[in-house]
Amino acid sequence: MKDKCGVFGIALDSKDAALPIYYGLYALQHRGQESAGIATHDSAIHIERGMGLVHEVFDEHRLGHLKGPRGIGHVRYSTTGRSRVENCQPALVNYRGGTIAIAHNGDIVNSSEIRQALEAEGRIFVSDSDTEVIAHLLVKELMRYDTITAVQELMNKLRGSYSLTLLINDTVIGIRDPFGIKPLCIGRFDDGYVLSSESAAIDTLGGELLRDVRPGEIIVLHPDGFVSQKVSKTAVTAHCMFEYVYFARPDSILDGALIYEVRRKIGQTLAEGDVEADIIIPVPDSGIAFAIGYAEKSKLPYTEGLIKNRYVGRTFIMPGQDLRETAVRLKLNVIKKHIEGKRVVMIDDSIVRGTTSRKIVDMLRAAGAEEVHMRIGTPPIVSPCYLGIDMPTYGELIAARKSVDGVKLMIGVDSLKYISLAGLIDSIGLPREKLCLGCLTGMYPIERPLERAMQLKLDAFANTVKKKVDGVPASPLQSP
Repeated sequence: MKDKCGVFGIALDSKDAALPIYYGLYALQHRGQESAGIATHDSAIHIERGMGLVHEVFDEHRLGHLKGPRGIGHVRYSTTGRSRVENCQPALVNYRGGTIAIAHNGDIVNSSEIRQALEAEGRIFVSDSDTEVIAHLLVKELMRYDTITAVQELMNKLRGSYSLTLLINDTVIGIRDPFGIKPLCIGRFDDGYVLSSESAAIDTLGGELLRDVRPGEIIVLHPDGFVSQKVSKTAVTAHCMFEYVYFARPDSILDGALIYEVRRKIGQTLAEGDVEADIIIPVPDSGIAFAIGYAEKSKLPYTEGLIKNRYVGRTFIMPGQDLRETAVRLKLNVIKKHIEGKRVVMIDDSIVRGTTSRKIVDMLRAAGAEEVHMRIGTPPIVSPCYLGIDMPTYGELIAARKSVDGVKLMIGVDSLKYISLAGLIDSIGLPREKLCLGCLTGMYPIERPLERAMQLKLDAFANTVKKKVDGVPASPLQSP
């Protein structure tokens, strides 16, 4: 389960922006490992992008092509649009007024509708990503309005999650959707200003975090400051819960909260009134802060029981079905001496399909664990996400099909406990109404077009039945 992307943008006084963007993307590499790209501007927009990790895509030669003190960058993991070079970002579109480059984190739920309308107007697409849809729609608005008004009109038409960095000719702009689903923050250097998906990238470059981009806000960067334009008047926000639990780096500050402390508090909450055990171990790396909090609260020793091979990428060659156990061991290995004869509490961020959890539990049993108790830093995931997370369908989500006891039996643990929804919300420190909890509750801040169409048909059908019952001739059903 992965977030879609990381975005970055910078406006400097004089020196080239390419190298700072490169380092910023390195710091955001955890948000996407499929492709990377950078666009900069001097007298024109220059772009380099490709498949692979940041250091695989860029070398000194390619960075040398990227001249100019302003630019944007992107690391990608695909949710909308296949994993291929045509979908690498930033997306680039030429128009009568110049050139636009766009980097996008999120998912536009009405992108298919917008794309069909634009294609009917004769616009040609070269990718299947929703980012190119945004680019073409922005071009359409720029042909009618000034830059800020065009961006406002763009935001009025998009439905979904998005944090964007734009390079419109030589102007760097950042946008966060009206619900604030995806993160975006502003930082400052001695010689310029920066936009980033996470504050850790600003820290990496020796900058100062100023604040988060507010939901529905447009930020225009300049070397000596930034201009803010608030578009949305929506009082409701819906920050993605999974940013706090899994996606963001633990050293990032998101909407005022240090991610490490949120996860540490989740671990402390999980430890309240829990089982007797000998050691606490995390599933690295995402379970580490949870396990530290659990150990602090329970007074049980924190132990490294699983060691992660950090040189195995997400795209390593997968073996056949008969070697899946080896595939797991390529990424994780058990320290048998720490596990043997122990009652183990193992802590992870989430259970999605349950297959990897089962394999890890089997490895602990084989290493001689006397008991294995699993503790999870999120409530059961019962619904898929369509707002920027590559999450399985209902049929693949184990908690959507099984009770807690059923999941416990499937993964083979002695006990299983998830944090409660109330405990998660309290640990994050934001009111429930300010969070997107759709994958945990099935209630989303944004309705999908298909769901809306189905609801309209159901309403029309109910109205037809009511009219028949009341003796009123029914009108034919209308497609929404």
